[in-house]
Amino acid sequence: MSSTVELTKENFDQTVTDNEFVLIDFWAEWCGPCRQFAPVYEKAAEANPDLVFGKVDTEAQPELAAAFGIQSIPTLMIVRDQVAVFAQPGALPEAALTDVIGQARKLDMDDVRKQIAEQQAQQGQAPAAGE
Repeated sequence: MSSTVELTKENFDQTVTDNEFVLIDFWAEWCGPCRQFAPVYEKAAEANPDLVFGKVDTEAQPELAAAFGIQSIPTLMIVRDQVAVFAQPGALPEAALTDVIGQARKLDMDDVRKQIAEQQAQQGQAPAAGE
């Protein structure tokens, strides 16, 4: 039984809204590094049963890949409280993935939201209503 969730444009928003902490692996079948990263990702999913590990097949879900500006795969993204707190292309080694998950767990999301609000204010953008 796979511990990762296949994300599609149908279930993506719901998954990210319903879960406070979602990891997303953007991948494709033809991509060698993606296939190498898959077992590392699965293992991390088993080690962190409280988190949601999603996979987006960029071939099947081009809209999702485009929405996030995914340029190369694999790309790992971490979304907490609907905020992307980490995004990095390339297959992470197991130790690096564990480290990134640990760091993302420790983030103070109030702090992160404050920083985002400040960045938006500097850019002269009002935060979008309802976000």
